[in-house]
Amino acid sequence: MSGKHLIESPTKADGAALWRIARDSRKLDLNTPYAYLLWCRDFAETSVVSKVDGQPVGFVIGYRRPQAPDAAVVWQVAVDETQRGQGLAGKLLDALFTRLTSQGVRYLETSITPDNEASIRLFSSFAKRWNAHLERSELFARTDFPQDGEPHEPEDLYRIGPLSPQ
Repeated sequence: MSGKHLIESPTKADGAALWRIARDSRKLDLNTPYAYLLWCRDFAETSVVSKVDGQPVGFVIGYRRPQAPDAAVVWQVAVDETQRGQGLAGKLLDALFTRLTSQGVRYLETSITPDNEASIRLFSSFAKRWNAHLERSELFARTDFPQDGEPHEPEDLYRIGPLSPQ
């Protein structure tokens, strides 16, 4: 796939591809295929997908916090391995928050494990591009997660803002 990237809201038809991209990332906590289908249906306005030749190659899925509607939480960011290294994740975030800031969103929130250097770089770069403050704090400790099976790393909250419409 080497065509032009089209960034738009996802549709239900994109759900299976988003699940595959997340699975193939081998870094994200993989949700059920059903969850990605619902996400594309119910949270399309707070999510974006990049397509090349009509095929999804990257996505950002998020939602507005009900208790803080001026904040949008980025749930997952993933880019197909054939498209990595081109700055696509940053372009997806910029496209999404250009839309969301015009609708009153002033803060980006996301959680990142301390060992996920790529995500830390991505969101630090976003804050710099948007000339916004980045604040990091503990969100979930390792002990907050279920203790049966593989232990989950802690999750730090990254809060970026205030964001101004671009």
